Amino acid sequence: MRHTLSTFSEALSKEGIDILLEAYRAMRETHGDLNAFLSTGTVMPSRLEGPLAGIPIAVKDNILVRGEPCTAGSRILDGYTATYNATVIEKLLGAGAVVFGKTNMDEFAMGSSTENSAFGVVKNPLDMSRVPGGSSGGSAAAVAAGLCVAALGTDTGGSIRQPAAFCGIVGLKPTYGRVSRHGAIAMGSSLDQIGPLTKTVEDAARMLEVIAGHDPYDATTVDRPVPAYAAKLSQGVSGLRVGVVQEHFKAGLSAEVRTRVEGAIEALRAQGAEIVDVSLPHAPLALAVYYVVMPCEVSANLARFDGVRYGFSDTNAETVLEAYERARSGGFGAEPKRRIILGTYALSAGYFDAYYMKAQRVRALIAQDYARAFEKVDVIVGPTTPTTAFHIGEKSDDPLAMYLSDIYTVPANLAGLPALSVPFGVGSESGMPVGVHITSKAFDEETMLRIGYALERAV
Repeated sequence: MRHTLSTFSEALSKEGIDILLEAYRAMRETHGDLNAFLSTGTVMPSRLEGPLAGIPIAVKDNILVRGEPCTAGSRILDGYTATYNATVIEKLLGAGAVVFGKTNMDEFAMGSSTENSAFGVVKNPLDMSRVPGGSSGGSAAAVAAGLCVAALGTDTGGSIRQPAAFCGIVGLKPTYGRVSRHGAIAMGSSLDQIGPLTKTVEDAARMLEVIAGHDPYDATTVDRPVPAYAAKLSQGVSGLRVGVVQEHFKAGLSAEVRTRVEGAIEALRAQGAEIVDVSLPHAPLALAVYYVVMPCEVSANLARFDGVRYGFSDTNAETVLEAYERARSGGFGAEPKRRIILGTYALSAGYFDAYYMKAQRVRALIAQDYARAFEKVDVIVGPTTPTTAFHIGEKSDDPLAMYLSDIYTVPANLAGLPALSVPFGVGSESGMPVGVHITSKAFDEETMLRIGYALERAV
């Protein structure tokens, strides 16, 4: 099914909602081989009223839904049931949406392919031999396959935008502080954001209107009005200044992605946008900075998973220390262990200044680069990913090659900026979707969405 939020311009009757949900359940069962869902519980709102009334929305399995399992794709949380709703879930239910199952993901959101899930690999619905991207691969696959109308994901270094690009859908990472993180299992607390994966830019705008806003339970959220994003989409791009970063078009970018992204830039020019060359001189350092800062935050955030209070534990342990060791060694997969070790090392005495503090200083330089660029332009446009979706297993034995999948998305997280991936045709060699990446000033999702809408119409 290819329903979008705008399909339901009029309120559905109770009978209509029941028919709709039953049809989506049948579709979900038919496409079980995608492995997009980890649990299929349906949570109904208390009142079927609001802008999302009766619409099935899937949720990444690191966002808490009261009474439903929440594993974060890890064995260490196997058997855990959430005791409260994340703020974004309360907002969805308040808007009348139906929470339509929990989606598969890389373990604790650590991965770019959803091959790191403890519960099996997710497949790309456009080519079952390829990955859907990660870590929100289950959400992306579910939306792309029509198993839900929209989905929520989380994005720490590209985990919404990269799978959106691989699956040919829209993925939006809001400004850090625009959407509450309360009730999302933390990976990198200074980087994480919750956002929508949708079939259209308009749907992304409408979803953001619902989930954005200040939350007293999350001190990092900003108390400022939430614009009516969808109402401003059709204002066009004439007169807007679009920045193109030359560093993004060097070695490592595949020819087929480059061709499509250059086509998108020309499409914006044809609609009246002014194309301006800009530079982000520290952008090539972003991935190295990210893979110091993020593991350090992972090391701290995952310390709480000890097998004592909830989740996986080994009842045969004879001492407390042995219980901890068995729970963490048996509960965590290879990628979380790798990142915990890296982060703990970087935070240790004698290495803290050399790694973590130096990374934070370069992070500040990256943010300054963006600030200077946005003095000249309204948005920055480039590729979301260096390649289209790769084959399952292609990069599993090479973590560095896997990490490079996020080379264009990581800088926005480090700078706390909003970013959007919009599909713009398919690659000439792979036949798989190409995503165009749009970044705007902090809290200016409105302009970013206008650019994305214009590109969508150009295709």
